Amino acid sequence: MRSRYTAFCRGDVAYLLRSWAVESRPVSFSLDPKQEWTGLQIEHHEATGPDTAIVRFTATWRKGIRKGQLVETSRFRREGEGWVYIDGA
Repeated sequence: MRSRYTAFCRGDVAYLLRSWAVESRPVSFSLDPKQEWTGLQIEHHEATGPDTAIVRFTATWRKGIRKGQLVETSRFRREGEGWVYIDGA
């Protein structure tokens, strides 16, 4: 989760796509360069199986004078030595 947040901060679309599960990965993906991610709070994480987990987080952002937050519970799966993002609600 933290590596994906860092990729959002850096605008690293290639990493975001590589770390996305193939079955839910979008064909294309872009980021708004005017949106700045300003913080990440991991609120809960839990192993849901030997190679699966959920992470609940709040990520804060700023775009000009507007501020907001994204609150999500994301599902991840271990693939090889890393984890991939499946989806979030």
